[in-house]
Amino acid sequence: MKAASLNRNNFIRQIRRRPLTLLGPLFLIVLTYWFFFTSSKPTSKYSYKTKKNGFFSRQHDVIPRNLPGDHIAHYDLNKLASTPMAVYNKEKVLILSPMSKFYNEYWSNLLRLTYPRELLELGFIVPRNKDGDLALKKLEKAIKQIQTGKKENRFSKITILRQDTESLDNQQEKHRHALKVQKERRAAMASARNSLVFSALGPYTSWVLWLDADIIESPPTLIQDLVSHDKPIISANCYQRYFDEEKKQDSIRPYDFNNWVESEEGLKIAENMADDEIIVEGYAEIATYRPLMAHFYDANGDKNTEMELDGVGGAAVLVKADVHRDGAMFPPFPFYHLIETEGFAKMAKRLGYQVFGLPNYLVYHYNE
Repeated sequence: MKAASLNRNNFIRQIRRRPLTLLGPLFLIVLTYWFFFTSSKPTSKYSYKTKKNGFFSRQHDVIPRNLPGDHIAHYDLNKLASTPMAVYNKEKVLILSPMSKFYNEYWSNLLRLTYPRELLELGFIVPRNKDGDLALKKLEKAIKQIQTGKKENRFSKITILRQDTESLDNQQEKHRHALKVQKERRAAMASARNSLVFSALGPYTSWVLWLDADIIESPPTLIQDLVSHDKPIISANCYQRYFDEEKKQDSIRPYDFNNWVESEEGLKIAENMADDEIIVEGYAEIATYRPLMAHFYDANGDKNTEMELDGVGGAAVLVKADVHRDGAMFPPFPFYHLIETEGFAKMAKRLGYQVFGLPNYLVYHYNE
């Protein structure tokens, strides 16, 4: 008992003389617990980042807040849905637009879309040439204006890429659509589309809308209308407004001939082609006699009429994100003698997905 009393007295005297020596280990234990198991919560689920050129990009914070430290993000892709009730289920839509020129009409039409902005992300890829430099300048100005404006008008996220592959210098319509440049042009476009979707597609994306940057008119409910069909891939019919000199009146004409149904003649042509040759639709030099969706438009028909397709264009095409996640991309090489968007349709069908078009549902291409 006497020895125990002496030990207690010695311990008390040591605490009084050297408190830090004995309390130091306890302090380290408390500090370690605080560092690993607590963290400060962000005050906002959004952050704004300013680039050197003054372009503001709105970044969505996708890190869950119920995890220790808020440094690990978990996504269960089995619970990610692409349904015909996309707005009700708050499904995120990624709009992707390769852009060689910036059209004010395209941007105005994009802003008229009625799908909730907080569920919309945008992605652009711009070529490295003079046209691309000018388009980028105009695009950044438009984005800065909308993303620094009212919160309810801002998009959830915007991504801009500069194309890392060579682009055609001449982007005028008559040169773009010359048959002799189609393989080179479509291969470059395929590479750009792949870079864009691989970079911008997120683990929370339900739908991808491919919307060409020269589509200047579409119904404001474009996304909801296409989503309602609940198809893996579905394309609108792309037309163009023009002035008919003979009739002296405004009129419309088909523009995109890449939405088609395969024909026996098309299959025979492919059989006799070399491995590196491609079929390009819409040219008299390669007469496939494929039924083209552009020719099935009925002004008095039901806009919800569907037709199954084998080839698809890129003007306004809605894709369930899982189609891309499963490996459907845009081949920049001959794939069953098809390339880019038509090759994408072929690849998707090889993966077991169906492709559809809406012949009576029109979007309009810019008329140069």
